[in-house]
Amino acid sequence: MLTGCAVRLTHTRQLQNDHAMPLTRYYTATTLDGFIADPTQSLEWLFTREQNTDGPLAYKTFIAAVGALVMGATTYEWIVRHEHGEWPYDLPCWVFTHRELPIVHERIQLTRDDVADVHARVCAAAGERDIWIVGGGDLAGQFADRGLLDEVIVYIAPVTLGAGAPLLPRRVELRLEELARNGDFACARYGVVR
Repeated sequence: MLTGCAVRLTHTRQLQNDHAMPLTRYYTATTLDGFIADPTQSLEWLFTREQNTDGPLAYKTFIAAVGALVMGATTYEWIVRHEHGEWPYDLPCWVFTHRELPIVHERIQLTRDDVADVHARVCAAAGERDIWIVGGGDLAGQFADRGLLDEVIVYIAPVTLGAGAPLLPRRVELRLEELARNGDFACARYGVVR
């Protein structure tokens, strides 16, 4: 998983009934040609890059503001495989899947439900903290389609793959909010235009 994108926590949160609503953020790394994994689901292109863990859009700053996670089945399986069955998060997590998967932590819930229905439950679990769409791109796109995605935060690696899992396989209008360099990466935070 990505361990080095930071977020300035000066974003504006929506208010509902005078309570801050969590932001739903898709935070990931991508290649220059827009892929989050190669055709074999490998991220080897990512782990060879230099980054400052205290630099702009750093992961530890980002994750400190997260109260709940959502991800697709492929991302979940990748994490379980690469963490050798250990779950690296102590946060509630919803995994969108249409197949049976092993549950490796008590805070993981598998779901086939619509993203809008799950989003309401995830918001309740996150409280006033943010929601992280860990991946993949199609799931982030489903949240965007329903008007539920607030930000896209990407680390752009200086490599092209030519094929693989796309960053966001649909049109989503974005507004650049923050741009910085962190080691080998160009880092960008975009607000979703509604």
